[in-house]
Amino acid sequence: MTRKTPKSPQEKKALSYANDCRNTYGESDKASRKAIPARKAGENRQSRRKAAQALGDLKALDEAGLDLAESSLRHDVERVGGWRKAPDEPLSAFLKVQAKRRSWRDLPPSRTRDPRDA
Repeated sequence: MTRKTPKSPQEKKALSYANDCRNTYGESDKASRKAIPARKAGENRQSRRKAAQALGDLKALDEAGLDLAESSLRHDVERVGGWRKAPDEPLSAFLKVQAKRRSWRDLPPSRTRDPRDA
């Protein structure tokens, strides 16, 4: 087995900035713990409800319609393009935004924020 080459603290920090992420969606991170599973469960319920409705309508369909309904149920067509969690932002980008906000907080009252920096 080959040994890993040890990383310097600077390399570790750069990897940490690249790999670590922060939730910047706009809601509380504590609320996300409940909201994400609730949203996924709602999508699953909606998918099952549509599948049940399609199965209920099978009696009124002809042969081609039956094949289409069976195919769409088998391939889970209703789920395609459903809800997805917004991806988290890399720590380096998050810290840049935080630094910009912090720099504007320390301005004297006579200076105003440039709208192009927002």
